[in-house]
Amino acid sequence: MANSYPVIIAGAGPVGCHLALYLASRDVPVLLLEKEPDLPVDLRASTFHPPSLEMIADLGFGVIEDMLAQGLVADRYQYRDRRTNEVANFDMSLIAGDTRYPFRLQLEQYEFTRLVVDRLAKLSCAEVRFGSEVTGFEQSAEGVTVNVHSSAGTQLISGGFLVSTEGARSTIRKQAGIDYLGFTYDEKFLVVSTSFPFEDVFDDLSWVNYVSDPDEWCVILRTEKLWRVLIPTTPETAADEARLLSDEFIQERLHHLWNKDGDYEIGHRTLYNVNQRVAETYFTGRVILAGDACHINNPLGGMGMNGGLHDANNLGAKLVRIVQNGEAHQPLLEQYNRQRRDLAVHFVQEHTIANKKLMEARDIDTQKARQKMLMETSTDPVKAREFLLERAMINCVRESEAVA
Repeated sequence: MANSYPVIIAGAGPVGCHLALYLASRDVPVLLLEKEPDLPVDLRASTFHPPSLEMIADLGFGVIEDMLAQGLVADRYQYRDRRTNEVANFDMSLIAGDTRYPFRLQLEQYEFTRLVVDRLAKLSCAEVRFGSEVTGFEQSAEGVTVNVHSSAGTQLISGGFLVSTEGARSTIRKQAGIDYLGFTYDEKFLVVSTSFPFEDVFDDLSWVNYVSDPDEWCVILRTEKLWRVLIPTTPETAADEARLLSDEFIQERLHHLWNKDGDYEIGHRTLYNVNQRVAETYFTGRVILAGDACHINNPLGGMGMNGGLHDANNLGAKLVRIVQNGEAHQPLLEQYNRQRRDLAVHFVQEHTIANKKLMEARDIDTQKARQKMLMETSTDPVKAREFLLERAMINCVRESEAVA
């Protein structure tokens, strides 16, 4: 393949992989660069919402079939009140008329990237390079020149467009001078995985659960491999962080959740910042942002990675029109910015902030009112369907696509 590509993508996470396959499947030559020597395997997103599953299915190549075979179908989720033992159960079959996939699919994001990279390797117009980091770029009205560092040294690669899907610390966004607006919570979320079968000790436990507690709210969800528990923390020093990641603290919190005999088996443990940030623009010239490179939010509701996949699908369609049909790039990228950035500000950010507030209130009267609202909503088919359309991101995709 020549050393020039219509589209160069930095970052082989789920967003970069989805965009690369979208383009390559439509005969748009693409170069996907990943600075790590192989696909990262870590404790990150694990929930695929219905619109994301539809977009992945439309890519073809049997990716969705493999995901469904590997993943765990969560066709309901719950809001549980540990003080009263009340459970608001949201049955996703209520949105069966609105989507081909009326469920969440619980699957580690790296399993998706593995499936996509396997397909990209078989497409002549796609190239994936690991151990290749974008360290800089220059752009003109006609294209971009990208500095790529690898074990072989630094190489200059030319392209029509450079897309950053590198994540929240995007070097490309910083070098493009695009500010990251918003804020970071004082809290950090501790996420721990364990093989303990919570479904055997909690009555009628769903695979995704938001648990309110006067002392400590948490999220319990099952991936295709293990249970994950998300616990809010407020460390003030490095010593605090070390304590929160210690076996002693984690065992204490898991036993608070369910006081079993003996220690829990602990798999991954991660302590990470909780942000609500959106880039001031999603593109400048021929440099474009997608996914965490341009928006990050707290993970309650699983909207981060899914929003990034929706970015990739939206942007991919526009890049096909630009590269294959010769349409002017500026108007289409301005539309991408309107459709995706405005959505991130007005929908994803608002809903993830609301989801956090919904969980963290400790005042008893507030907790009672919250659980009462959730119980009433879950048992009313009309209200429950509207709730699910919002939380499953179906409404936000529809609204995004309707923006001119």
